[in-house]
Amino acid sequence: MMAGMSGSSRRADMFIDLEDDPRENGPSLGDERTTLAEYLRCQRLTLELKCSGLDAADLARRSVEPSTMSLLGLVRHMAEVERGWFRRVMAGQDAPPHFCSDTDRDGDFDGGVPDREIVTEAWKVWRAECAFTDRFVAEAPDLDVTGNDPWQGPVSLREVLVHMVEEYARHNGHADLLRERIDGRVGQ
Repeated sequence: MMAGMSGSSRRADMFIDLEDDPRENGPSLGDERTTLAEYLRCQRLTLELKCSGLDAADLARRSVEPSTMSLLGLVRHMAEVERGWFRRVMAGQDAPPHFCSDTDRDGDFDGGVPDREIVTEAWKVWRAECAFTDRFVAEAPDLDVTGNDPWQGPVSLREVLVHMVEEYARHNGHADLLRERIDGRVGQ
């Protein structure tokens, strides 16, 4: 270990043993849809893992001012992202945001307060949006199906799936740092 580094960054402080990691040993020779769906599944599991075992106060703990980012905010944000891309853009549904509004564009993060009911609702909404996404992907005839993004125009399911993996991966990096700040748990 390098001098001056915290002891919290050791491999022994990881969340779970690799043998028990639900993200390991998924399909490795799948077709394109299977591969993208598996990467998305693993990124979602990573977010859940980063939030596991924490109470409402820890989940709502903010990063550093002036940011309102928290693990709970990330769960709420990702529910909004899943909803936006798959219900509105890909399925063409009239699906207003759950947590954000025209008057509170950061409602996903701002409303992530330390309340057990808000935490329960966030997980319920996130899981429902993930389930919708999974059904949409499974039922799509192929990855060339397009939706209409109001800013970009037509976008394929393939592009949206790649974007979702990127979006989760970026925010899971934030989740790594948030979790380490809460209790020193690192990695994975």
